[in-house]
Amino acid sequence: MSKGPGLFSDIGKKAKDLLTKDYSSDQKFSVCTYSDAGVVLTSTAAKKGGLSTGDVAALYKYKNTLFDVKIDTESNISTTLTITEILPSTKTIASFKFPDYNTGKLEVQYFHDHATFSTALALNKSPAVDVSATIGTPTIAFGAEAGYDTTSGNFMKYTAGISVTKPDSYASIILGDKGDSIKASYVHHLDQSKKSAAVAEISRRFSTNENTFTVGGLYSVDHLTVVKAKLNNYGKLGALLQHEVIPKSLLTISGEFDTKALDKNAKFGLAIAVKP
Repeated sequence: MSKGPGLFSDIGKKAKDLLTKDYSSDQKFSVCTYSDAGVVLTSTAAKKGGLSTGDVAALYKYKNTLFDVKIDTESNISTTLTITEILPSTKTIASFKFPDYNTGKLEVQYFHDHATFSTALALNKSPAVDVSATIGTPTIAFGAEAGYDTTSGNFMKYTAGISVTKPDSYASIILGDKGDSIKASYVHHLDQSKKSAAVAEISRRFSTNENTFTVGGLYSVDHLTVVKAKLNNYGKLGALLQHEVIPKSLLTISGEFDTKALDKNAKFGLAIAVKP
């Protein structure tokens, strides 16, 4: 693949990951095993409120093809097939879910040194089409995406964004929701080894005059332990501790608090991932 600007979905992703990834108020336990044949099996059990769910997933890579199958406790079977380089600089992704056949999707991505393109088509009787394009370099990129409903003949969404990447910082601005919202984010690494980082994100919805401002941070205590925290202007505080208990076995403890009503809206999550 090329070393171009990346997909449109990558714009703003670094800030989003810092503010949302691994945060959870659910209780979750997963075990991952590797076979000699190269098959990765992952079993996951989760509890949210009084509802318990579980799934078993199998991942297998053969040359340039990746097979991913997941079966959950509601008898849903999700299958994703990813093939790289069918044509030069392309990636093709086909996904299906049974017994709901209408959720199938086919996506083709094309990567160039100065541009990327992606087209996704829903595999049903009234397919929706998503198209995105990004131009630029790994340092600065401009992109846009649109979703078109072939049944109504209307655009479901259109979004535009820009990102700037430097060795120690990352900034992005995204105009979304058909021009009704704007989001700006900034990530800055506080040291050369990137053990610590600060993030700020501000978003505004024009139709409701609603503003949301969130700040957060990450600090690697050592090579085994990571601490994250975030706080928004509504008083919602999130905190996370992740520790590698044994090699490839992660223990994650996270919590979310309403600082304006701590006794009423405190949520805690525990996630354990074991990957021998």
